[in-house]
Amino acid sequence: MAGEFQVSGRNAAALFTLKLHRGDGMVLLAMNWKQGKPPTDFVGFAIEYKEPGGDRFYALKNRLAFLGAGDKINPNTLSTRLSPIQKFRWVHFPRNAELPGEFVYKVTPVFMNAGDELSYGEPQEAPIALQRETYPGKLNVSFTRGFVSSQAFVDRYGAKSIPTLLPGTADEGLAFVPTLPKAEEALAWMGFEARSAILEVLDLSIADKSAQVRAVIYDLNEPGIVSRLEKLGTRLKIIIDDQGGHGKATSAESKAAARLVLSAGAENVKRQHMGSLQHNKTFVVNGSKVKAVVCGSTNQSWRGLYVQNNSAIILRGANPVKRFTNAFNDYWANDNAAGFGATSSAKWHGLGLTGISAKVAFSPHAAGNAVLQSIADDIAGKTTSSLFFSLAFLYQTPGPVLDAIRKIKQDAKVFSYGISDHQVKALDDTQVAGVDLQKPNGVVKVISPAALSANVPEPFKSEPVGGGGTRMHHKFIVIDFDKPTARVYMGSYNFSGAADLSNGENLLCIRDRRIAVSYMIEALRIFDHYHFRANQADAKTAKKQLFLARPPRKPGPHPWWSEDYSNARKIRDRELFA
Repeated sequence: MAGEFQVSGRNAAALFTLKLHRGDGMVLLAMNWKQGKPPTDFVGFAIEYKEPGGDRFYALKNRLAFLGAGDKINPNTLSTRLSPIQKFRWVHFPRNAELPGEFVYKVTPVFMNAGDELSYGEPQEAPIALQRETYPGKLNVSFTRGFVSSQAFVDRYGAKSIPTLLPGTADEGLAFVPTLPKAEEALAWMGFEARSAILEVLDLSIADKSAQVRAVIYDLNEPGIVSRLEKLGTRLKIIIDDQGGHGKATSAESKAAARLVLSAGAENVKRQHMGSLQHNKTFVVNGSKVKAVVCGSTNQSWRGLYVQNNSAIILRGANPVKRFTNAFNDYWANDNAAGFGATSSAKWHGLGLTGISAKVAFSPHAAGNAVLQSIADDIAGKTTSSLFFSLAFLYQTPGPVLDAIRKIKQDAKVFSYGISDHQVKALDDTQVAGVDLQKPNGVVKVISPAALSANVPEPFKSEPVGGGGTRMHHKFIVIDFDKPTARVYMGSYNFSGAADLSNGENLLCIRDRRIAVSYMIEALRIFDHYHFRANQADAKTAKKQLFLARPPRKPGPHPWWSEDYSNARKIRDRELFA
């Protein structure tokens, strides 16, 4: 089974099926009852895992528990063998996900009798390798953690630690020094694999004295990034956005540009905004030892790395380096949309990755090579099974992609989850007013900032908001992850008219199931996080407590799993992943 990205349990005696899906730094576990419905005394799943080379299983923990004596909330976080998971799927972040070898997951059904005693059924086990790179030596998908507003953050660093970890404004970024005693640990945890992957590429480029580095950067206020770029000296050539606030002398981008002029030379530093924004976030490293590209949605900023949900894609090899270098040269030679749109870089080109169908196009496009409508046509006309998306400002960005997603929501055969930031007026950080959550029934629910932080009932603790501004900064669409035709669109591209015809952007289209599954899991774990936040807010408003459901003890009440077997959308959810 080594190297497989989807693995199933094989215990014929178990009453349920288990399927593991490999994500990047995470794994999706999906369960389903084999025959009919579970018995009424079934109260959930215990989940345990064993690390590669380990000799024991560790139980996942659950913050929800059964009510204690006197129907009091149990405030303790307990093993899932005592507080089972009452869901048919779960996304887990192993503590040491980068360990080579196979993780083994064991899932056990838990039952409760009339005396509230727990018993356990036949388990399923399955091994899966969670290697660091998605495709070693070729392509790696990496994500930021993106959950400053989370119980995990509060447990680790405290609800009031944000001012000691993050600057108050972007312009303060280059001079800001965190004062939290565990700051480096916290930033590494918050930045997750995307941070480590980006820093690794830059550190390798510094060490490879033959490497030439080309960068196109939108936000640039993270001091660790800038100091690494300074170490490259004249081997660096960089384009930095100068639109709006970025162009002010007081901006971090202007300060970073001034520093890089001193280290790289004025002839190697350029300010640019194309038709509106130079919105790329790319590094290209071309050396005798290192040939790598960094692209995706992750800005080189405090918020981009430590607050927002983002992805960074690392491409390796001479072919992607050549393609991104050509685009850099075309940007350098063209400061306007019309000029760049006429270049070859504004058209789709294969990335030349052996065994991976991947192509890239750079914006701004000309009218004749625009891609937005073709993406909308792919969504609306060719999606057959499922659609997942995480798109900044989707529901406030009119256009063909939004129209296509709305059309898909009317198709009962297509399972769809989606999430984006909710914007009040302009595309301005000060105008973000929560998160848009497209629920499985197609309804778009706005989750307010209060629901993202302090408005949580027992046994949960108040959480920090993480500052104003964009949270859902992802830009990806996953189509039919479970089919041979699976594909993902991702990059810096916001799936808007401005991204297509005005901004400097990168957009990748990858037709590969392993990568589609990785992005599907990312979409699912974000959706579940904020969906639960919405449920928390509703419970708080209704003055309800959150706890695990016991089996019904008299006619009338339904078991916790009843909607999973009666609601058409939940039935589809249960069946799709397992």
